[in-house]
Amino acid sequence: MAATSQDATVLAFDFGTRRIGVAMGNTLTRTAHPLGIIDDERSHERFAAIAALVAEWQPGRLVVGLPTHADGSAHEMTQRAQRFARQLEGRFRLPVAMVDERWTTQTAQSVLDDAGMTGRKGRAVRDAVAAQLILQSWFDERGDSGAGPAHP
Repeated sequence: MAATSQDATVLAFDFGTRRIGVAMGNTLTRTAHPLGIIDDERSHERFAAIAALVAEWQPGRLVVGLPTHADGSAHEMTQRAQRFARQLEGRFRLPVAMVDERWTTQTAQSVLDDAGMTGRKGRAVRDAVAAQLILQSWFDERGDSGAGPAHP
């Protein structure tokens, strides 16, 4: 049975030039969970890994973190993340929402530090936790109406 728009899996990405953090969640439970990282700089390998995740989880939507300066202004990574979001939309024919991701990496690191996951072990999951925070933010922004905000 196919998921309805009220009950759909969502995959989220914390885009980076070296690693991409991945999280998943469900619009019914509105809870995000870290899924893992894609640790490859080669574009074709990244999209192959994403294609496998899309095939496995069959999401109804994708969410990408939008990096900006602290004041909200754009920088080089802003455009790269926007391009990544457009590529996802074009390749997988799924709606893609972008979410302000200011401070998610720092917050993720703080969460991991508090859990005693420091050093190499913490870095290995930090981007997935950042993706979880991005997705949780998207769920939280949606409120109880079920209609998400219009993000480019």
